[in-house]
Amino acid sequence: MEISATGRLEVRITAADVGKRVSVRRLADAAGSGEKFTDTVGVLASWDDGVLLITRKSGETVRIPEASLVAGKVVPAAPARRRGPAATYEELARVAARAWRPVESERLGGWELRAAAGFTRRANSVLPLGDPGLPLDAALDAVRRWYAARGLPAYVQTATGAEGTQELLCAELEERGWEREVTAELWIGALAPVADRHEGSGVVLSREADEAWLARYQRKGVSDVALKVLGSGPSVWFASIPAEDGGAPAAIGRCVVDGRWAGFAAVEVDPALRRRGLARRVMAALSARALDEGASAAWLQVETDNVGARGLYAGMGFAAHHAYHHYRSA
Repeated sequence: MEISATGRLEVRITAADVGKRVSVRRLADAAGSGEKFTDTVGVLASWDDGVLLITRKSGETVRIPEASLVAGKVVPAAPARRRGPAATYEELARVAARAWRPVESERLGGWELRAAAGFTRRANSVLPLGDPGLPLDAALDAVRRWYAARGLPAYVQTATGAEGTQELLCAELEERGWEREVTAELWIGALAPVADRHEGSGVVLSREADEAWLARYQRKGVSDVALKVLGSGPSVWFASIPAEDGGAPAAIGRCVVDGRWAGFAAVEVDPALRRRGLARRVMAALSARALDEGASAAWLQVETDNVGARGLYAGMGFAAHHAYHHYRSA
């Protein structure tokens, strides 16, 4: 907290600091009857009518009455990552978008409107990288009309927690009644350590998702549109470990190689065969192939409540880069 020369805490932020990363301390009891404090760090999204909105790295928006502030200051951006590949949010957002292409898209200034008959939010949401070229309310109206014409709900995909992410847009959407339905994280790591686990033991690689692979995939009844999305990307590989009984594979995975990046998705294991290293074998085989194609870094997406997957990926050297969210129109 900011401390004056007299040793007293001071509030050194104003409404002019909207858009900056701040650290504030406030009374836990807004009425001021207690001595306990609460600290909040995040992007100052707005300061209107005596209320501050601060968006944390997780995407959570905290409302803080101005009257409860006891200290506050502008703070530097979060420290750069100390392990794994260097990457900007925009680079990763574009790489992830190329790895999961919609069947239809349209530009609205710097926003990309994406649709794929409702198959996954990622392929049926707006990716707002830049200015839409319209006032926000007009842009959101255009988004609603575009998705309504296709019989789809309107979603906007935003991100928080890294330089260049969209904390301000998150706050604007929440103010307008858009509901955040899903929060996940994009994790990155070095590719070679993952490939080092590869022993060539029974993992089959293919350029297409065949019937066996789809039998293990969690999304059943995959349509032609879904197959197009699954097969989209610069260089797509599917991996599977055949089951001993000839049924659905014991484990599967998908990888898209795009320049220096290899993106992993759909890593799934037969529930009866979990904790036997099958997911690691799938990812190792895909990583070895990605290395052969010139990739050196890896990314993947994992939901915040998927404890098992987060433990697996952390053990393989991955760490969170930023959080991303899907907001649905009210």
